[in-house]
Amino acid sequence: MDRADRDAPEQPRAPRPRGTVRVGRIADSDVLVSGSWFLVAGLIAVVLAPRIEQVQPGLGAGKYVAGLAFAVLLYLSVLLHEASHAVAARHYGYRVTSITLHFLGGMTAVETEARRPRDELVIAVVGPLTSIAVGIGAVGLWFVTPDGLLRMAVEALAGANILVGVLNLVPGLPLDGGRVMKAGVWRLTGDPLRGAIAAGWSGRVVAVLSLGWPLLLAAVLDTQPRLLDFVLAGVVAAFLWTGASAVIANARLRQRLPRLAARPLARRVALVPADVSVAEAVRRAQEQEAGGIVTVAPDGSPVGIVSEAALARMPVDRRPWAAVSTVARTLEAGLRLPVDVAGEELIDALRRRPAAEYLLVGADGAPYGVLTAGDLDQALRADDR
Repeated sequence: MDRADRDAPEQPRAPRPRGTVRVGRIADSDVLVSGSWFLVAGLIAVVLAPRIEQVQPGLGAGKYVAGLAFAVLLYLSVLLHEASHAVAARHYGYRVTSITLHFLGGMTAVETEARRPRDELVIAVVGPLTSIAVGIGAVGLWFVTPDGLLRMAVEALAGANILVGVLNLVPGLPLDGGRVMKAGVWRLTGDPLRGAIAAGWSGRVVAVLSLGWPLLLAAVLDTQPRLLDFVLAGVVAAFLWTGASAVIANARLRQRLPRLAARPLARRVALVPADVSVAEAVRRAQEQEAGGIVTVAPDGSPVGIVSEAALARMPVDRRPWAAVSTVARTLEAGLRLPVDVAGEELIDALRRRPAAEYLLVGADGAPYGVLTAGDLDQALRADDR
C-alpha cells in the first residue's frame, strides 16, 4: 500500500446490518456482534456448567457466569482471527467494511476482491495461523497455570483455537483454506474465477463430508454419537454448502461481466425543471420517447432522478398538483456513472451505491441516459440463457 493509501482519511461507516450490535473498531472497521452470538454464548454457559461445577464446586448460579465468561474469552480469540484478516487486507490496500462475530465464528467483510493471488493467499492464511498461534500460546501457558477454573479455561482455549485453525485450513470455500486453494489455482491458471469455482466445488465436497463428522468422532472416542452432534453437523454442512454455492454462482456471474456494458442499456432521458408537475414531466418524457426523467436546476445542471417506484405509487389525480421533485431522488455521489462503464467496474459501482436508477453521463459530464437496475438484471438473465 502506498503512502497515499496509508494517509487517506478514515472511510465513512457502512450502515449497521439489522440484528447486530456495534462494539468497537479494529483496522478502521466496525466490529459487530450478531444476535445469534448471544444465543450461542448462553448455550456454551449451560453446556460448560456441569464441568465448571466439577472443577470448582459450590459456585451455584456462578457457574453459568463463569461459562459465559469463557464464551467471551473464546470469541475474543475468534476476533483476533478475524482482525488478522482485516489488518492484512488493509496492508494490501483493501477497505474492510466490518468484522462480524456470529454463532459459527466470525466474518471479515472486504469491500473488493483480491487483485493478485499473493494478496488472496496472505489475507486468507493469516487467520488460521493466528488461531493456531493463540492455541500454541495457550498450551505453553497451561503448564504454568494452577489447577482450577483458570486452567480449565486455558486448556479449552488451546484446544478450540488449534481446532479452529486446522479446520479453517481445509481446502474448500467459504473456509480460509478454500481461499488458499483459490489463490493456488489462480496462480497456476491466471484466472481468479476458475480458482473460485474449483474452491467452491471443493467446499461442497467438504460440506457433504462434514455430515459424517459425528460418526468419525464417535469412532475415535469409542462412544455413541448423540442427536445433538448430528444436528450441529447438519448446521455446519448447510453453512458450508450455502457459502460454497454462493461463491460458485458469483464466479459464474462474473465470468459473464466482460460482456456487460452500461451504454447499450441506457434509456433516453428527459430533462425537466424540478418545480414542474409530475403530470407535465411525464408528458414531456412521453413526447420525447424517453425512458427516464432527470430534474435539473435553473442553470440546467442535473439535481435528481425520478424513481419509477415512487412515480407508480403516486395517484394519477395528484400528478397535476405535485412537483416532480417529490418523486425524484437527489443525485448523490455514486448515482452518476460514466456512460462507458462496463464489466466488474459497473457491478462494483452499483454495489457501492445500491439504487434503482442511475444517471449515465458523458465525458463532458452532460446527461446521456438513465440506467435502471431492472434493465441490468434482465440483461444478465438474458446472457445466462
